[in-house]
Amino acid sequence: MTSHFDAAANYILEDDRVILRPLQTDDLQHLLPFAIDEPDTWRYSNVSAKHEDGMTRYIEAALKARAEAREYAFIVIDKQTGEYAGSTRYYDIQPKLNSLQLGYTWYGEKFRGSGLNKHCKFLLLQFAFEELNMIRVEFRADARNQRSIAAMKSIGCQVEGILRSNMPLEDGGRRDSIVLSILKDEWDKGVKANLKTRL
Repeated sequence: MTSHFDAAANYILEDDRVILRPLQTDDLQHLLPFAIDEPDTWRYSNVSAKHEDGMTRYIEAALKARAEAREYAFIVIDKQTGEYAGSTRYYDIQPKLNSLQLGYTWYGEKFRGSGLNKHCKFLLLQFAFEELNMIRVEFRADARNQRSIAAMKSIGCQVEGILRSNMPLEDGGRRDSIVLSILKDEWDKGVKANLKTRL
């Protein structure tokens, strides 16, 4: 079975806590406060959205990648507060291999540790495995980013290994990246049920 990912589709994912809708150009106004007031958000990222010009470039690049069917970025809305909380995306989408990566995930400070991330990941994983027919969903992070790694493990990701010095950092140097994944049979045989009970 092959996937049916459509970069032109208007995918909207939602549960009782969160809405994920496609990122748009005019979302700059919603995400700009994070770019200006919370620059540490991109401490471990090789793609920074600091300041207004950084966030503008970030959104433009995400939309270009979507048009080329390489990525699909979402803006995250917290339904409990009605506030915009951050962004996440599918990327390295490979329909012929039934594989994609889930990442570029970031949230404003007040939303971290709030449980919002688990709702987002549940919706994204469910859609990837059950609607896009993916067999493998991969995650990567800076190997120093213990908070992010713990969050990925907590939703059921399995560690595969470390890619040494595989990515340049915006402020110079290079990072080691940890690679984790969830497979379709793991999702079906327990990851989905375990994550759902934690929402």
